[in-house]
Amino acid sequence: MKDKPDDDSTAEGPADGPAEAAAIAIRLDALLSERNMTLTELSDRVGVTIVNLSVLKNGRARAIRFSTLARLCRALDCQPGDLLRYHADHPARSSG
Repeated sequence: MKDKPDDDSTAEGPADGPAEAAAIAIRLDALLSERNMTLTELSDRVGVTIVNLSVLKNGRARAIRFSTLARLCRALDCQPGDLLRYHADHPARSSG
């Protein structure tokens, strides 16, 4: 008999469910503003389409590759924690 499940699920449901994912806020808009950079310029620098960056910026992305995160951090001169925020008490789609 096992005490814990093998995956990341909890009594409330899977840990990677929509509510849990919604607790991650993307600060892309704020970082772009702080750096006076447009989405088009960022797209050119990181090699990601404007559409995909918009999905990320608006908090509709469900995942991000580490390679994309690394390119974003290089282009924005930031750390992953500057770009991502976790709000355990109040899930948010995106924040500035």
